[in-house]
Amino acid sequence: MTLKDIKHQFVEGNPRISFKELGNGPPVIFLHGIGGNHSNWYDQQSHISDRFTTIAWDARGYGDSEDYSGPLKFSDFGEDLIRLLDSRDIDKAHFVGLSMGARILMDFFPKYKNRVATLVLCDCFFDYKILSMDKQKEFIDLRQKPLKSGKTLEEIAPKLIDSLVGPNCTKEARDKLYKSFLKIHINSYLKTIAETVNYDASSNLSKFNVPTQLIYGEYDQLTPVAIGKSAQKKILNSSLNIIKNAGHLSNIEQPDAFNTIINNFLSKHRNLAKFKKDIRK
Repeated sequence: MTLKDIKHQFVEGNPRISFKELGNGPPVIFLHGIGGNHSNWYDQQSHISDRFTTIAWDARGYGDSEDYSGPLKFSDFGEDLIRLLDSRDIDKAHFVGLSMGARILMDFFPKYKNRVATLVLCDCFFDYKILSMDKQKEFIDLRQKPLKSGKTLEEIAPKLIDSLVGPNCTKEARDKLYKSFLKIHINSYLKTIAETVNYDASSNLSKFNVPTQLIYGEYDQLTPVAIGKSAQKKILNSSLNIIKNAGHLSNIEQPDAFNTIINNFLSKHRNLAKFKKDIRK
Protein backbone atom coordinates (compact mmCIF):
# COMPACT_ATOMS: atom_id res chain seq x y z
CA MET A 1 0.00 0.00 0.00
CA THR A 2 1.42 3.39 -1.02
CA LEU A 3 0.59 7.02 -0.40
CA LYS A 4 -1.24 7.20 -3.73
CA ASP A 5 -3.89 5.04 -2.00
CA ILE A 6 -4.47 7.66 0.68
CA LYS A 7 -8.05 8.88 1.08
CA HIS A 8 -8.79 12.55 1.72
CA GLN A 9 -11.92 12.83 3.85
CA PHE A 10 -13.73 15.38 6.01
CA VAL A 11 -15.61 15.43 9.29
CA GLU A 12 -18.59 17.68 8.68
CA GLY A 13 -19.61 20.23 11.29
CA ASN A 14 -18.32 23.49 12.70
CA PRO A 15 -15.49 23.61 11.96
CA ARG A 16 -15.10 21.11 9.12
CA ILE A 17 -12.09 18.87 9.82
CA SER A 18 -9.87 17.39 7.12
CA PHE A 19 -7.98 14.11 7.44
CA LYS A 20 -6.04 11.62 5.34
CA GLU A 21 -6.60 7.89 5.84
CA LEU A 22 -4.44 5.00 4.69
CA GLY A 23 -4.31 1.30 5.51
CA ASN A 24 -6.26 -1.44 7.25
CA GLY A 25 -6.39 -2.76 10.80
CA PRO A 26 -6.70 -1.17 14.23
CA PRO A 27 -6.90 2.65 14.06
CA VAL A 28 -3.96 4.97 14.74
CA ILE A 29 -4.55 8.74 14.85
CA PHE A 30 -1.63 11.12 14.17
CA LEU A 31 -1.67 14.72 15.47
CA HIS A 32 0.80 17.25 14.09
CA GLY A 33 2.62 20.11 15.81
CA ILE A 34 1.89 23.83 15.95
CA GLY A 35 3.56 24.58 12.61
CA GLY A 36 2.42 21.43 10.84
CA ASN A 37 -0.36 19.62 9.05
CA HIS A 38 -1.29 16.05 8.09
CA SER A 39 1.58 15.78 5.58
CA ASN A 40 4.12 15.67 8.44
CA TRP A 41 3.06 12.05 9.02
CA TYR A 42 3.36 10.62 5.48
CA ASP A 43 6.44 8.55 6.36
CA GLN A 44 4.73 7.05 9.39
CA GLN A 45 1.45 6.36 7.60
CA SER A 46 3.16 4.54 4.76
CA HIS A 47 5.35 2.56 7.16
CA ILE A 48 2.56 0.99 9.27
CA SER A 49 -0.42 1.09 6.90
CA ASP A 50 -0.15 -2.61 6.07
CA ARG A 51 -1.08 -3.40 9.69
CA PHE A 52 -3.03 -0.37 10.89
CA THR A 53 -5.65 2.07 9.66
CA THR A 54 -3.69 5.32 9.85
CA ILE A 55 -5.44 8.69 10.08
CA ALA A 56 -3.57 12.00 10.06
CA TRP A 57 -5.71 15.07 10.60
CA ASP A 58 -5.37 18.76 10.00
CA ALA A 59 -6.24 20.34 13.35
CA ARG A 60 -8.83 23.12 13.22
CA GLY A 61 -7.32 26.12 11.47
CA TYR A 62 -4.57 24.04 9.84
CA GLY A 63 -4.17 22.54 6.37
CA ASP A 64 -7.54 21.91 4.76
CA SER A 65 -9.51 22.16 8.02
CA GLU A 66 -11.71 25.13 8.76
CA ASP A 67 -11.56 27.43 11.75
CA TYR A 68 -14.01 29.90 13.21
CA SER A 69 -13.61 33.37 14.63
CA GLY A 70 -13.04 33.86 18.32
CA PRO A 71 -10.45 32.62 20.82
CA LEU A 72 -9.24 29.03 21.01
CA LYS A 73 -9.32 26.63 23.94
CA PHE A 74 -7.31 23.42 23.89
CA SER A 75 -10.48 21.54 24.73
CA ASP A 76 -11.80 22.60 21.30
CA PHE A 77 -9.27 20.25 19.70
CA GLY A 78 -10.53 17.42 21.91
CA GLU A 79 -14.11 17.97 20.80
CA ASP A 80 -12.96 17.85 17.17
CA LEU A 81 -11.08 14.64 17.90
CA ILE A 82 -14.21 12.98 19.30
CA ARG A 83 -16.11 14.03 16.17
CA LEU A 84 -13.39 12.40 14.07
CA LEU A 85 -13.56 9.14 16.04
CA ASP A 86 -17.34 9.02 15.82
CA SER A 87 -17.35 9.81 12.10
CA ARG A 88 -15.10 6.78 11.45
CA ASP A 89 -17.00 4.57 13.91
CA ILE A 90 -13.88 4.13 16.06
CA ASP A 91 -14.34 2.71 19.55
CA LYS A 92 -10.74 3.07 20.75
CA ALA A 93 -7.68 4.35 18.90
CA HIS A 94 -3.94 4.47 19.30
CA PHE A 95 -2.89 8.14 19.35
CA VAL A 96 0.45 9.61 18.25
CA GLY A 97 1.01 13.31 18.90
CA LEU A 98 4.06 15.49 18.42
CA SER A 99 4.54 18.79 20.28
CA MET A 100 1.15 20.56 20.03
CA GLY A 101 -0.39 17.23 19.00
CA ALA A 102 0.88 15.66 22.21
CA ARG A 103 -0.43 18.60 24.24
CA ILE A 104 -3.85 18.06 22.69
CA LEU A 105 -3.70 14.43 23.82
CA MET A 106 -2.59 15.30 27.36
CA ASP A 107 -5.63 17.55 27.64
CA PHE A 108 -7.88 15.02 25.87
CA PHE A 109 -7.11 11.88 27.84
CA PRO A 110 -8.68 12.60 31.26
CA LYS A 111 -11.99 13.51 29.61
CA TYR A 112 -12.14 10.71 27.03
CA LYS A 113 -9.92 7.93 28.40
CA ASN A 114 -12.45 5.29 27.32
CA ARG A 115 -11.61 6.14 23.69
CA VAL A 116 -7.84 5.81 24.11
CA ALA A 117 -5.97 2.51 23.64
CA THR A 118 -2.41 3.84 23.87
CA LEU A 119 -0.53 7.14 23.72
CA VAL A 120 2.67 8.10 21.93
CA LEU A 121 3.75 11.55 23.13
CA CYS A 122 6.66 13.10 21.25
CA ASP A 123 8.87 16.14 21.80
CA CYS A 124 6.43 17.96 24.06
CA PHE A 125 6.08 19.94 27.26
CA PHE A 126 3.23 19.30 29.69
CA ASP A 127 3.45 22.79 31.22
CA TYR A 128 4.52 25.88 29.30
CA LYS A 129 6.25 27.22 32.40
CA ILE A 130 8.51 24.17 32.57
CA LEU A 131 10.41 25.85 29.73
CA SER A 132 13.19 28.17 30.85
CA MET A 133 12.42 31.89 30.77
CA ASP A 134 14.77 32.23 27.80
CA LYS A 135 12.89 29.49 25.91
CA GLN A 136 9.54 31.05 26.74
CA LYS A 137 10.74 34.37 25.33
CA GLU A 138 12.22 32.68 22.28
CA PHE A 139 8.96 30.82 21.63
CA ILE A 140 7.13 34.14 21.34
CA ASP A 141 9.93 36.10 19.64
CA LEU A 142 10.31 33.56 16.83
CA ARG A 143 6.59 32.99 16.20
CA GLN A 144 4.08 35.52 17.45
CA LYS A 145 6.10 38.74 17.57
CA PRO A 146 7.34 38.84 13.93
CA LEU A 147 3.96 37.90 12.44
CA LYS A 148 2.20 40.57 14.48
CA SER A 149 4.74 43.10 13.24
CA GLY A 150 3.95 42.25 9.62
CA LYS A 151 6.61 39.73 8.65
CA THR A 152 5.63 36.89 6.32
CA LEU A 153 5.85 33.16 6.88
CA GLU A 154 8.54 33.00 4.21
CA GLU A 155 10.64 35.47 6.20
CA ILE A 156 10.37 33.75 9.58
CA ALA A 157 10.50 30.10 8.47
CA PRO A 158 14.30 29.66 8.08
CA LYS A 159 15.12 31.00 11.55
CA LEU A 160 12.27 29.06 13.09
CA ILE A 161 13.47 25.84 11.48
CA ASP A 162 17.00 26.49 12.80
CA SER A 163 15.59 26.72 16.33
CA LEU A 164 13.83 23.37 16.03
CA VAL A 165 16.04 20.91 14.17
CA GLY A 166 19.20 19.09 15.18
CA PRO A 167 22.65 20.19 14.00
CA ASN A 168 22.84 17.60 11.23
CA CYS A 169 19.32 17.92 9.85
CA THR A 170 19.19 17.03 6.14
CA LYS A 171 18.19 19.42 3.39
CA GLU A 172 15.30 17.09 2.54
CA ALA A 173 13.89 17.39 6.06
CA ARG A 174 14.38 21.16 6.07
CA ASP A 175 12.55 21.44 2.77
CA LYS A 176 9.62 19.43 4.15
CA LEU A 177 9.44 21.70 7.19
CA TYR A 178 9.65 24.85 5.09
CA LYS A 179 6.77 23.73 2.87
CA SER A 180 4.77 22.84 5.96
CA PHE A 181 5.29 26.27 7.55
CA LEU A 182 4.16 28.03 4.38
CA LYS A 183 0.77 26.31 4.66
CA ILE A 184 0.07 27.82 8.09
CA HIS A 185 -3.10 29.90 8.47
CA ILE A 186 -1.65 32.91 10.27
CA ASN A 187 -4.72 33.92 12.31
CA SER A 188 -5.27 30.36 13.53
CA TYR A 189 -1.56 29.97 14.27
CA LEU A 190 -1.56 33.13 16.39
CA LYS A 191 -4.62 31.92 18.31
CA THR A 192 -2.89 28.62 19.02
CA ILE A 193 0.25 30.37 20.27
CA ALA A 194 -1.84 32.58 22.55
CA GLU A 195 -3.47 29.50 24.09
CA THR A 196 -0.18 27.59 24.32
CA VAL A 197 1.45 30.09 26.68
CA ASN A 198 -1.31 29.32 29.21
CA TYR A 199 -1.02 25.54 28.82
CA ASP A 200 -0.58 23.36 31.90
CA ALA A 201 -1.61 19.69 31.88
CA SER A 202 0.85 18.64 34.58
CA SER A 203 -1.93 17.53 36.92
CA ASN A 204 -3.28 15.21 34.23
CA LEU A 205 -0.24 12.97 33.86
CA SER A 206 -0.86 10.93 36.99
CA LYS A 207 -4.25 9.95 35.53
CA PHE A 208 -2.74 8.20 32.52
CA ASN A 209 -3.44 4.47 32.85
CA VAL A 210 -2.80 3.25 29.31
CA PRO A 211 0.50 2.14 27.77
CA THR A 212 2.41 5.33 26.95
CA GLN A 213 5.48 5.76 24.78
CA LEU A 214 7.52 8.96 25.10
CA ILE A 215 9.85 9.98 22.26
CA TYR A 216 12.32 12.89 22.36
CA GLY A 217 15.04 14.04 20.00
CA GLU A 218 18.58 14.04 21.35
CA TYR A 219 19.09 17.65 20.24
CA ASP A 220 15.60 19.00 20.89
CA GLN A 221 16.22 22.65 21.83
CA LEU A 222 12.60 23.53 22.62
CA THR A 223 11.61 20.50 24.71
CA PRO A 224 14.87 18.88 25.79
CA VAL A 225 15.25 15.29 26.92
CA ALA A 226 15.10 16.42 30.57
CA ILE A 227 11.40 17.24 30.06
CA GLY A 228 10.83 13.74 28.70
CA LYS A 229 12.50 12.23 31.76
CA SER A 230 10.30 14.36 33.99
CA ALA A 231 7.19 13.22 32.11
CA GLN A 232 8.25 9.59 32.42
CA LYS A 233 8.41 9.92 36.21
CA LYS A 234 4.88 11.31 36.28
CA ILE A 235 3.23 8.84 33.88
CA LEU A 236 2.73 5.28 35.09
CA ASN A 237 3.35 2.50 32.58
CA SER A 238 5.42 4.80 30.34
CA SER A 239 8.67 4.23 28.49
CA LEU A 240 11.06 6.80 27.04
CA ASN A 241 13.12 6.55 23.86
CA ILE A 242 15.67 9.14 22.76
CA ILE A 243 16.24 9.46 19.02
CA LYS A 244 19.86 10.14 18.21
CA ASN A 245 20.75 13.03 15.93
CA ALA A 246 17.23 14.52 15.97
CA GLY A 247 15.83 17.79 17.21
CA HIS A 248 12.23 18.77 17.96
CA LEU A 249 10.73 17.31 14.76
CA SER A 250 12.06 13.82 15.38
CA ASN A 251 9.62 12.02 13.06
CA ILE A 252 10.71 14.16 10.09
CA GLU A 253 14.41 14.43 10.93
CA GLN A 254 14.95 10.72 11.66
CA PRO A 255 11.93 8.88 10.21
CA ASP A 256 13.52 5.41 10.20
CA ALA A 257 14.40 5.51 13.90
CA PHE A 258 11.03 7.03 14.76
CA ASN A 259 9.16 4.44 12.72
CA THR A 260 11.00 1.58 14.42
CA ILE A 261 9.97 2.85 17.86
CA ILE A 262 6.30 3.35 17.05
CA ASN A 263 6.07 0.11 15.08
CA ASN A 264 7.44 -1.89 18.02
CA PHE A 265 5.20 -0.11 20.52
CA LEU A 266 1.99 -0.22 18.49
CA SER A 267 2.53 -3.84 17.44
CA LYS A 268 2.84 -4.86 21.10
CA HIS A 269 -0.55 -3.28 21.89
CA ARG A 270 -2.14 -3.64 18.46
CA ASN A 271 -5.47 -5.17 19.44
CA LEU A 272 -6.27 -2.66 22.18
CA ALA A 273 -7.58 -0.34 19.47
CA LYS A 274 -10.70 -1.22 17.51
CA PHE A 275 -13.61 -0.02 15.43
CA LYS A 276 -17.13 -0.26 16.83
CA LYS A 277 -18.02 -2.66 14.04
CA ASP A 278 -16.03 -5.33 12.29
CA ILE A 279 -16.78 -3.74 8.93
CA ARG A 280 -15.82 -0.07 8.73
CA LYS A 281 -17.94 2.55 7.05
